Amino acid sequence: MQNVTVIGHPLVQHKLTLMRQRHASTGEFRRLAREISLLMAYEVTRDLLLETVRIETPLEAFEAPRLAGKKLCFVSILRAGDGLLEGMLDLVPSARVGHVGLYRDPETHIPVEYYLKLPEDIGERRVIAVDPMLATGHSAAAAVARIKQAGATRVSFVCLLAAPEGLRVMTEAHPDVAIFTAAVDRELDEHAYIRPGLGDAGDRLFGTK
Repeated sequence: MQNVTVIGHPLVQHKLTLMRQRHASTGEFRRLAREISLLMAYEVTRDLLLETVRIETPLEAFEAPRLAGKKLCFVSILRAGDGLLEGMLDLVPSARVGHVGLYRDPETHIPVEYYLKLPEDIGERRVIAVDPMLATGHSAAAAVARIKQAGATRVSFVCLLAAPEGLRVMTEAHPDVAIFTAAVDRELDEHAYIRPGLGDAGDRLFGTK
């Protein structure tokens, strides 16, 4: 899949292995999520545009590069997306932040929106949507569709783990969206958990199981 990038940086892979281990504590899992998301944000933002401005150093005037255009917008897909959001904000503290809340209807399995808050000028910003797991892909695809409906035209998606099934759903629904992940795992099981995976990212982030 041409729009899928697996971030193979050694530190990303090392920290992901630590997160996968079943004995990792809630605090350790949360800390690693913050660290790995910062590293992934570095890769995802590699193509940001620069402009040249004239500044004064303590010694002389100088033509120096800075980011061009509007600030980034990170959109967290609730609730687990917040576990990646913090690390990305460590790297880009001036970024705007949006949230999309979805839950899967237990009977129809269709994603249902329960919360949406995005910057009014999201159409003028580069948007990076974050969710630790791309499993079936349906919730992520629905969230990205909602972000686009709000006016966003430049959207990327970042996750820790992806399943082949989820990648197919996302790329078919949004072929224009670049997907960044730390790993593509083997498959989904009968409960739609990624295997070998790392368990339920939300529960492990927030200590709810």
